[in-house]
Amino acid sequence: MPPSPGLSDLLPGLGSRTLVMGILNVTPDSFSDGGLFTGEAEAVAQAERLVAEGAAILDIGGESTRPGHVPVPAEEEQARVLPVIRAVAPRLTVPISIDTYKASTARVALEAGARIVNDVWGLQREPDIATVAAAHGAPVVIMHNRETIDADLDIVADMRAFFERSLDIARRAGIPDRDIVLDPGVGFGKTWSQHLEALRRLPEIRALGFPVLVGVSRKSLLGRLHDRETRPADRLHGSLAAHTLAATLGADIVRVHDVAAHIDAMKVIDAVMRPEAR
Repeated sequence: MPPSPGLSDLLPGLGSRTLVMGILNVTPDSFSDGGLFTGEAEAVAQAERLVAEGAAILDIGGESTRPGHVPVPAEEEQARVLPVIRAVAPRLTVPISIDTYKASTARVALEAGARIVNDVWGLQREPDIATVAAAHGAPVVIMHNRETIDADLDIVADMRAFFERSLDIARRAGIPDRDIVLDPGVGFGKTWSQHLEALRRLPEIRALGFPVLVGVSRKSLLGRLHDRETRPADRLHGSLAAHTLAATLGADIVRVHDVAAHIDAMKVIDAVMRPEAR
């Protein structure tokens, strides 16, 4: 049997240009697009739209992780994501990542055609998820998260310690370092100022030697910066600014709802910061 394709095979532009991950939430309660793509036809159409706009990865999630979300059983999460993965995997030209922290959901999603595991708990909520990913030769995205918010933390020091624990889990499961991406988890387990600190100090995370993914798309911290009430869908300008900053500070992948606008923005950033990508 030939070896499973690694991260560099799945994402051939990684490291030479800023890649855009398109978000597809097939949930009734996600903070921005909850309920919009719960039907299979609507989800498939959105998946195809995001890829047509230039997404290099399609990230499919079946459980909202917004603040105050109610966890759902694995069976319900799988009932949401599996029909969509099965429908779009054969027709897409880009890899699908499954946005889950549950080992059982990762397993069936990979069997259905997903290629990457994107874990908002960094392999630490259910460590068996690392074994599942390794068995399928699937790269992983390890996101920093916290059960409780602590305003007194040096948040980047906390990230480094968290990532070391996650990397140990990944390595013991057999996931090679070349198949690991780190995500600072902006919007998760942090104070408002720590979210900004995580972005400001992104080079310190990039210095750990792994590709970095950043996702700030439409998040509430942008609404606070706008200094006015905004709906998530009205936060495109802030999302573009945050991801442009992240790309200039070393992010390799940005996770977004609005793919077309971000493709245009990242082309400008790459032309200046990564001229070899032109």
